[in-house]
Amino acid sequence: MLGSLRSFIKMVPTLKLNNNVDFPVLGLGSSQAKNGEMEKAVKEAIDIGYRHFDTAFIYGNEHEIGAAVRAKIEEGVVKREDIFITNKLWITFLRPDLVIPACRRSLQAMGLEYMDMYLVHFPISLKDGDDLWPRDENGKFIPSESDYVETWKQMEECVRLGLTKSIGISNFNTEQIERLLANATIKPVVNQVECHPYFNQSKLKAFCKQRDIVITAYAPFGRPGSKAPTMKQGVLSLLEDPVLLEMATKYNKTIAQIILRYLVQHGVVPIPKSSNPNRMKENIDIFDFQLESEDVAVLAALRSWNRLNILMDVKNYPFNIEF
Repeated sequence: MLGSLRSFIKMVPTLKLNNNVDFPVLGLGSSQAKNGEMEKAVKEAIDIGYRHFDTAFIYGNEHEIGAAVRAKIEEGVVKREDIFITNKLWITFLRPDLVIPACRRSLQAMGLEYMDMYLVHFPISLKDGDDLWPRDENGKFIPSESDYVETWKQMEECVRLGLTKSIGISNFNTEQIERLLANATIKPVVNQVECHPYFNQSKLKAFCKQRDIVITAYAPFGRPGSKAPTMKQGVLSLLEDPVLLEMATKYNKTIAQIILRYLVQHGVVPIPKSSNPNRMKENIDIFDFQLESEDVAVLAALRSWNRLNILMDVKNYPFNIEF
């Protein structure tokens, strides 16, 4: 068993973050997972060869992911230092005095001593309290006056306290990144955003690359089951696109593998969510081929999707500008 695991581990390279930490170039996401789904999924993923796992307070599965990791450590399959765990600070905890307690609470939920990466989930801030989506009597979100720059100072303190090895951001636009960099002592290592062939984030990727910030791609398959208009063919799911199907046939791979390979070749770190062992094996099996330049150009021309995120009329909403 360990021999087969080692063969998978060799397949999953890492890249260096701007703080010299090794970051696996493919991870397992857990957004929108069903209750109780991720503990088993993460255990199976570790056996398959995954070492990078992404969660967030708002997902409600921190405890499952932590339990799975601890179980595999106790079995001797992995050591803690083999695993890369990303977690995220929710938008009702951006007030500076809430940041460190929120980080500690997530660590307690996972049963771990430290995170490998802690992200500010969104630059927006909503009223703090037990309601994670606070709205007024008219159904409008209730904002907080907390500023993500002040939040970031406490994220930096999380590093100094040893609660996390790296810190980063999620869903930040270029103006917000520039403002953060102008005030930061510790530079964010990643910006986690929606990124896939229908929404390839080419301008944001170039911007972040210049600043040595890695793009992590959530929803790398769009959202399987959701459909969106394309510029060339009516209404499609990304995983049903005939261009991608033709390319998958050419390389003797699946559409999902073509998408993941496309992202990885661009220095993007995808975190596809799955609890199906066969799909997890399929998703990790992308390091034995390379897309030719003409195929990369074809995929780059597929841009056609609006963002998946909900619209919010609040301060610092990041998607009111192009990138």
